[in-house]
Amino acid sequence: MSSDSGRKSLLVVLTSDPRTSHRPAEAIRIAAGVAAWRKVEVRVFLAGPAVLALSADVDDLVNEESFTQYLPLLLESGQPVLVEANAPLLGKIGEPAVRFEAISRSQLAKLTMQMNYVLRF
Repeated sequence: MSSDSGRKSLLVVLTSDPRTSHRPAEAIRIAAGVAAWRKVEVRVFLAGPAVLALSADVDDLVNEESFTQYLPLLLESGQPVLVEANAPLLGKIGEPAVRFEAISRSQLAKLTMQMNYVLRF
């Protein structure tokens, strides 16, 4: 994944509420931009209210165009967006806009240890 392949890796962790904060939209835009270089493996993990960014209906989110424009670009690597398993708001997203995989906190901890860099928003 990370240093084993010789390629740098970045985990972007989002916990901010996309209904009230610009931070999740900005994080998605940054992650997509870094991933576009194809020199860094980028993974995104959504937890807490940030899971709302997965919804196909983003009208209530701050800077909603960032989610519709940049979130699908993250899937070009073939990796799904990661989400907190059992996140309370996960059931409220309706139809997801992108493919995602729910993981536990222990799986997140293991993934974090494998990454070269971690950004939290």
